[in-house]
Amino acid sequence: MDIIQLDTLVKVLDVLATFVFALVGARVAADRGLDYGGIAFIAAVASTTGGTLRNVALGIRPSWITNPWILSSVVLAVFITIILQTTKPIGKFLLAMDTLGLAVAAISGTQIALAYKASWYAAIVLGVITAVAGGLLRDLLCQLEPVVLHRETLATSALVGVSVYVSLKHTALNGNVAALLGGVTVMAVRTLSIYFDLHLPKIKK
Repeated sequence: MDIIQLDTLVKVLDVLATFVFALVGARVAADRGLDYGGIAFIAAVASTTGGTLRNVALGIRPSWITNPWILSSVVLAVFITIILQTTKPIGKFLLAMDTLGLAVAAISGTQIALAYKASWYAAIVLGVITAVAGGLLRDLLCQLEPVVLHRETLATSALVGVSVYVSLKHTALNGNVAALLGGVTVMAVRTLSIYFDLHLPKIKK
């Protein structure tokens, strides 16, 4: 896939992941009793932090500066949250959407890192950062124990998925198929970890 095609694909994937993360972030903020301004701020932070850190590390401008659809998707997510006027905890549908966003962000983050000549291991790290940094900052700002640090193997799911993708990229397999399999891996690992209550070992007190 040439750089122009990849740029187009990444823009589309970035918008999708941004909307999902913004929607989840807005719901978390609403559940914590934040006002409309707080909801909008948390939604923006949750959805743009990962991609911004990725792009800064690669020496390119953050996506939300060059792609107006990024901020538009954040505004839409905030609008939906305010219109629905619900403060219920995140349900199965939003959790599924968040899992999809995790997969999309992880793979697209890795793709753009590889396109800008990052080493394979740096691309893996940047893919994970793209996927989990926004949620980590969201939880910290909402005064919650960060999910990524203690349950649901968020970072582990992203790490396994992008590792599969990068490994397959070095074979004769089509790049789009490799990306799809990597994304499916992210979703499968997270879904199984939630269903079976799996998490990384902890040091016993």
